Amino acid sequence: MPVIRLLALLLPLLLWSLPATAHPHVWIAVTSEVIFKDGKISAIRHHWTFDDMYSAFVTANLGDAKKGPTAKDLEPVAQTNVRELKEFSYFTFPKEAGRKIGYGEPTDISMTYDSKTQQATLHFTLPLQGAITGRAFAFQIYDPSYFVAFAFEKGDGAVKLIGAPQGCSLSVTKPKPLETEESKKLNESFFSGLSPGSDFGIKLADRALVACP
Repeated sequence: MPVIRLLALLLPLLLWSLPATAHPHVWIAVTSEVIFKDGKISAIRHHWTFDDMYSAFVTANLGDAKKGPTAKDLEPVAQTNVRELKEFSYFTFPKEAGRKIGYGEPTDISMTYDSKTQQATLHFTLPLQGAITGRAFAFQIYDPSYFVAFAFEKGDGAVKLIGAPQGCSLSVTKPKPLETEESKKLNESFFSGLSPGSDFGIKLADRALVACP
């Protein structure tokens, strides 16, 4: 996927401010909630906190200069970001027992701004399709090209189970370190402005695992 196309969709304000040959790298800290309904997994709710640079661009000239923009000020930005994410499968890849899971249109879309950290956070719920028992459910959030880097927030609260049946457990695993040649290729891509490869995103992605009895 061309970098210009990806950034034009996900990060339009950032792209306008940079030369076409630049290679911006965006970091997103993630917290997610796995939502159960009637004993089965029905949705994933995401909270994506953007890095300082993207947050500054996305909130520029919006809201009060001291307090920052309100959720209402940011509503058009939130809607646009989530709408354009559809083409990229919302960078969310859920599976149960190795089977890929589809999803419906996102709901509960909003964006908030923290004036203390000066960071913007995108919120949306991704309804999942099918009867998902949660016995062997897993999901990852990543950009395959790794121009946008996702990582779960540090600490125990990065992923939560909401309404889960008794006995369900949750764990988050970190990716294995890259091999020397892979690290070299990734570093070179930053200077060349080219994608390091379509498989780097998944290699560097955290994985959330749910196991229910």
